[in-house]
Amino acid sequence: MNTLEQMIERGHERVCFHQDPDTGLRAIVAIHSTALGNALGGTRRWHYATEADALYDVLRLSEGMTYKAAAAGLAMGGAKSVILLPKPGHKGTESEGRAMGRFVDNFHGEYIAAEDVGVNTQFVDWMAMETKHVMGGETVSHGGDPSPYTAQGTVNAMKACLAHLGKPVSFSGVKVAIQGVGSVGYNVARILKQDGAELIVADINDANLERVVEDFGATVVKPNEIIAAECDILAPCALGGVINGNMASKLNAPIVCGAANNILDDPDEDSAMLKSAGVLYAPDFVANAGGLIRLAGLYLGMTEPQLNQKIEDIETTMLQILKDADKAGSTHASAIAFANTRIAAGAKHKTRAGQEVGAN
Repeated sequence: MNTLEQMIERGHERVCFHQDPDTGLRAIVAIHSTALGNALGGTRRWHYATEADALYDVLRLSEGMTYKAAAAGLAMGGAKSVILLPKPGHKGTESEGRAMGRFVDNFHGEYIAAEDVGVNTQFVDWMAMETKHVMGGETVSHGGDPSPYTAQGTVNAMKACLAHLGKPVSFSGVKVAIQGVGSVGYNVARILKQDGAELIVADINDANLERVVEDFGATVVKPNEIIAAECDILAPCALGGVINGNMASKLNAPIVCGAANNILDDPDEDSAMLKSAGVLYAPDFVANAGGLIRLAGLYLGMTEPQLNQKIEDIETTMLQILKDADKAGSTHASAIAFANTRIAAGAKHKTRAGQEVGAN
């Protein structure tokens, strides 16, 4: 399937490829929808085996951002970008960041860049030297590291899962297995430990593991053991596609709720299979919306109390989605329906407002 066919199938508006001969930058920006407003989405720096893999990733991620913003009640669209690295772990430079900033600036605010895997606040500030359409920096841009807010939203979603299953909304004595304890996973561990949870962790980065063991006394298992770890909540907080329907019978957790994007390999099929197996799956684009809420909310001019309330609202939204899952067929289908209702209402309002302005 060629690029245009994939765009049509997923409903994308624009996909743009870019290369900068001076820095060697190769990047893709995918804008899925601007029905609710301009689209904010992170920039991921990753070494992909093929260009097709990079395209697949950016298309999936940008589509998820549309639903994430809508479910969170933000007047924002959905987009994402990826930088194709020449080799794993390729170090970012100011020249690369500024080249990416110039690429982002071509969209005149229709796409607003932010952090994702492989991008930190410094890289965001480098991009911000060339464009004002970026969030998440500390010196040139603003917003800072969104990972603590992503983590808090994920923990709020876990509370909804416990409540939905009729369990106490408390993490005291609750065993949580966290796959990936980088920026977001570490903060998930921090919040849960403060609330009395028992932590099982896995990561391919030894430094990440050492930090979370030293700070929170977490139990370490091998990366290939974490998905099947016996626990109360399984929290994938690294890359996506880590669970498929065939794994349903192998899971030893009644709840899957993590901060990773695209946790399920095929969300339509896999979420239904998890439901059949008695595993409660918290749709990731609802659970991990805290970071987007933080940066998009600042971009939209929200106050600190408004931002905090929106992140708290993730619990209420998740509860509603889980409740509606019985008639929707799966929690993923319920979340998509919830987001699409908001997109349709927002798009209708936007069209109406445009007509009124035009009439004047």
